[in-house]
Amino acid sequence: MKKLIYVIVIFFICSCEDSERKKMAQVVSYWQSREIIFPKDTSFVSYSRKYNERKVHLQKGKYAILSYIDSTGCMSCKLELPKWSEFIYVVDSISNGSVPFVFVFQSNKKKDLIHFLKKTGFDYPVYIDEHSSFDRLNRFPKEMQLQTFLLDSNSHVTAIGNPIHNSNVKELYLSIIQGKEVVSNTKNKAIETKVKVDKASVFLGDFAWQKEQKTIFVLTNIGDKPLVIEDVNTSCGCVSVGYSKEPVPSGKDIKLEVGYKADNPEYFDKTITVFCNAKFSPIQLRITGNAR
Repeated sequence: MKKLIYVIVIFFICSCEDSERKKMAQVVSYWQSREIIFPKDTSFVSYSRKYNERKVHLQKGKYAILSYIDSTGCMSCKLELPKWSEFIYVVDSISNGSVPFVFVFQSNKKKDLIHFLKKTGFDYPVYIDEHSSFDRLNRFPKEMQLQTFLLDSNSHVTAIGNPIHNSNVKELYLSIIQGKEVVSNTKNKAIETKVKVDKASVFLGDFAWQKEQKTIFVLTNIGDKPLVIEDVNTSCGCVSVGYSKEPVPSGKDIKLEVGYKADNPEYFDKTITVFCNAKFSPIQLRITGNAR
């Protein structure tokens, strides 16, 4: 068990600063093998365009994936249902559909949330936690990236981390589900390079919320090996990122073209996470602003 905890820490937080790494390691260690407690009145429901509402009996399997998401604010940003649908498809394809997904959405606007689920056609088991009873029983981590769990057949935590935000966590989940040996994803030093970022954050100012905003981050390869962008994730579905998939030679740079389209007026603070073969990968970038 200690070896698995160590592997999860390496997969998930190998690039954090020392203080953050220590904090994350403590959280991961605390949750490893803990049992997720379900409230007595827990009833999972599937909402879709075809059915108004239907209760779902959760099948029992070797593994299950549970994600607790606070949907307060921009629902499409917080829930990121298209990304979850893609990941569910991948898991179903390797497990013959034997791994159930359980979504617990914390929201005090149940009607709005149900309308959103029907509109998007998200036909998976959902429990709407109007009174935070699920959270009170389990005291989930405050960090969004630590609110998803791979559970065993007895609802004990096997792994922790959000697979749609972190490609390393995604590979970890898939490896465990397939029964493969789990090894740390430390990079081969021979292909590691160094990266300089022109800026870590951009303030997009005040603007009309209907108007899309764009900015550019430049990553320069200052090492002696080619820079390879492995994946780019965003904290919100309203943020898009375009970039070249070609390796970046030493001394050259790559532009990340970032777009932000608000769903409604809001002050926003969004992150872009870049996974690459740089020493301190993943690299976190941020955009902020006020969509009026």
